[in-house]
Amino acid sequence: MLKAVDVHYLKHFFSFARKYRASALLGIAMLPLSVITSLLFPWLIIQVIDVHLVQGNMNDLWLHIFYLVVVLVINYVVDATYSYNLRKTGLYAITDMRSALLARVLKLPRSYFDNTPTGVTLSRLTSDLETIGESFVQSIVGLVKDSMNTIALLTMMLFINWQLTLIVLVVMPPVMYLTVYVRNRLRAMNRITRSTLARGIGFLQEALLGVKTVQLYRAEEQVERKYKGFTDEFLKAQMKANKYDAILFAFISGVTSITIALMIWYGSGQVIQQTLTLGVLIAFINTLEKVFVPIRDFTSQIAAIQRSFAAFDHIEELFVEPMEEYGRDLQPTHKVAQQLKEFISLEFENVCFRYNAGLPYVLKNVSFLLEKGHQIALVGSTGSGKSTIARLISKTYQDYEGSILLNGIELSEISIDDSIHLFSLMMQDVYLFEESVQFNIALGKPEISPVQVEQAARYVYADSFIKQLPGDYDFRLDKNGTNLSIGQSQLISFARAVAQGGQVMILDEATSSVDSITENLIQKAMQRLFTEKTVIAIAHRLSTVRHSDILLVLEKGEIVEQGNHEELLAHNGIYAGLLNESISQTSDLEVATA
Repeated sequence: MLKAVDVHYLKHFFSFARKYRASALLGIAMLPLSVITSLLFPWLIIQVIDVHLVQGNMNDLWLHIFYLVVVLVINYVVDATYSYNLRKTGLYAITDMRSALLARVLKLPRSYFDNTPTGVTLSRLTSDLETIGESFVQSIVGLVKDSMNTIALLTMMLFINWQLTLIVLVVMPPVMYLTVYVRNRLRAMNRITRSTLARGIGFLQEALLGVKTVQLYRAEEQVERKYKGFTDEFLKAQMKANKYDAILFAFISGVTSITIALMIWYGSGQVIQQTLTLGVLIAFINTLEKVFVPIRDFTSQIAAIQRSFAAFDHIEELFVEPMEEYGRDLQPTHKVAQQLKEFISLEFENVCFRYNAGLPYVLKNVSFLLEKGHQIALVGSTGSGKSTIARLISKTYQDYEGSILLNGIELSEISIDDSIHLFSLMMQDVYLFEESVQFNIALGKPEISPVQVEQAARYVYADSFIKQLPGDYDFRLDKNGTNLSIGQSQLISFARAVAQGGQVMILDEATSSVDSITENLIQKAMQRLFTEKTVIAIAHRLSTVRHSDILLVLEKGEIVEQGNHEELLAHNGIYAGLLNESISQTSDLEVATA
């Protein structure tokens, strides 16, 4: 009944469960005892009825009844031990799978996150894994035990009276056929529900993150309508799954009742003719419940397992998603470690780049050389390719054309773990965690001490406002720093970049969207950086980078001008125009605020 892909999922799951095999083996060891106690119970019923009650023999009756009680107690203890240990194994395996999945997600390339809504990934890490934990583990535990007990009981019934057992076996083929049919339908419906749920969560997350924009433009109705489309699709698939589940449950319940009626009808005649004992008939009827109840429960277990296999489908997509540097021909760490111990140079040679194969190039034949102790500023209009250069250097994106040499080694041949220590990045988009200021600067890295955190804050002139916060460096930020001003958030981000200790600072629009006071503090910090470190600065306001050794002016992904500030002013080209425009905007702002 299992498909090849299902077997693959099971193997993948068991690879996580293997380390907990001690508890799993203890649970599995209970299976033979469970089967034995299940077989002993109907045999003891036959003894009590045929040997004692029918014949009026009261000798040892209470002893057999005592045996029945003991068997029942042992059966309960054995089943409890079995279920506890196997569920324990499964839950531990799910926990490890969750950790492994998160570690993998954190190493996926930026292109994955560009193309996949965050809510979809979140659904994989939470809802899908919970489905496997609740549905798969618990259902497998029950299914294995019930299957073994059912087979054992049917075998015993066959040996005791094959005619009565034949009644049970006759109804088995249609039950199994319908079960397989419903299983396939449930798999399809559950795949739809998991996919729809993930897309719905993704859309809901985007809507809630952008709720201010939604409310500002009165777009609540459109958001509700689109989300209702997801919920309606989810409901439709769920209703179909419930319909198939109900049909199978009702069918098996009906078959059970009919089989019991047939068994009573046929067995009563055999008892009257004295070819069958009353004890055997009662034991068969009692055992029939133990055969058909698991088969009836089998339908809900199958439904749960199908839900979990649908969740496995989605989780496996993350496990097979190519990693950040998967399949790349990287040089071994021991060969490049010494050469990359200290930054020497970074050279772009005719670099071209586009984010996807079908999209236009955002960088075209870009070439420049950055040497230790020098500062390069990238300037240009929005969309000219400035931030893309920073993303290539940080290996956020890697599939470039041309050559990027870091200390003479091709950047695409260097693992990100071997090069990341050379660079500290302050990106345009600031994200702060719901943690202390200390955590947000050090990012929880144990190698960055509290003293280094304070030094980094003082370096970028953030220490003065941090000291005024309640608890200073222990002050806890709200989500994304909403209890700080934009400028304060930017300064903490700047301190974070300095604390990481990179030899090359990459500053992406460091003064964008900040007030004039914060801009002055950032400019002072940048002036200090420009005299002490190697810097690549992406400039929104040209006043912050005019003292760079080289200014690269980009337009539509190409370097159209390069030189220092004085040379480009004398050239009176695009840079001069951008500078005049910047001065004009500053003058207008000063007049407006005067």
